[in-house]
Amino acid sequence: MNSLHIIGNLTKDPELRTTSTGLSVCSFTVAVNRKKTKDGQQETDYFNVTAWRERGETCAKYLSKGKKVSVVGPVSVDIWESKGKHGASLEVTAEEVEFLSPRSEAKPAQPEPQVDQQ
Repeated sequence: MNSLHIIGNLTKDPELRTTSTGLSVCSFTVAVNRKKTKDGQQETDYFNVTAWRERGETCAKYLSKGKKVSVVGPVSVDIWESKGKHGASLEVTAEEVEFLSPRSEAKPAQPEPQVDQQ
């Protein structure tokens, strides 16, 4: 079974887009702090998260940079090469997302545009 549970903070605002077939997909990165090392250094791991359909739309609506979130889902490793440099990133497909920041910190809903009906 491939399932990862992470708790951390968003590194930037989520990005919502729509595929060519009309599916909503939201992408964001979660920074997860490890326990401090013996010399007191804090290490952080970064996970790229993808949330699909209604889950993605909800994430885009209520999450923003710095918000604490819990994500559960399968993880994969994306290995890349660019200009002679090699790297890897951890990709999580969100099956569960729980917003952990207090509601008082939630971003305000966007006001609906007013239409003059004269």
